[in-house]
Amino acid sequence: MAEQFIVEVAGIQHLDFAETICAEMEASAKARGTGIAKRTPDYIKQKMLEGKAVVAHTRQGVWAGFCYIESWTHEKYVANSGLIVAPQFRKSGLARQIKESIFNLSKKKYPDAKIFGLTTGLAVMKINSELGYEPVTYSELTQDDEFWKGCQSCVNYSILMSKERKNCLCTAMLYDGQEKKQAPSKNFFDFAKNSKILERLMQIKQAVFLGFGKEKKEKTQTEKLSGNEQ
Repeated sequence: MAEQFIVEVAGIQHLDFAETICAEMEASAKARGTGIAKRTPDYIKQKMLEGKAVVAHTRQGVWAGFCYIESWTHEKYVANSGLIVAPQFRKSGLARQIKESIFNLSKKKYPDAKIFGLTTGLAVMKINSELGYEPVTYSELTQDDEFWKGCQSCVNYSILMSKERKNCLCTAMLYDGQEKKQAPSKNFFDFAKNSKILERLMQIKQAVFLGFGKEKKEKTQTEKLSGNEQ
């Protein structure tokens, strides 16, 4: 099914897709119950005109997917942001194509930068792992305030700030091109082997950060106190 798509660096000929892309980004975030950095059609168009985006469409010209590049900390860090696939084309392998294309574009434009991402999706984590990303702590990401401001529209932003930007529900992943050059024999993170562990860790983070763990603990303590009084 993936053969029906054209995945290419976005340009002036794709500007008409901007409105649809923004609308689908917002709808997808609401459906997942999470948030993403909100972008305007003008911002998306700017990325297209700068050659810092990848767009996917059918051979008939129907929009199918999108992703763009943002740079931080004087271009020392690069994020591939806003990955979105049209609902009718999901589970077709298109997300993998787009991620690989934007990843290669990032390496070409910013050969010395570290490429990173934040995600709660295991499918995206699997793709990142196949490309050479590895899970890291938040301290290894850019500390640029402008990047973190992009999380303000996420429903979990209060959790991020309460943890002083050191942790949240998202998993941080990083590709360090310079490190790969210096140690090419280093094994990439084995997602297939560790996916169950990551899934369990994500469940634990959700329980703790969303208060489930605290509520359970308080309930247990109450029950113990009640038992002692009897």
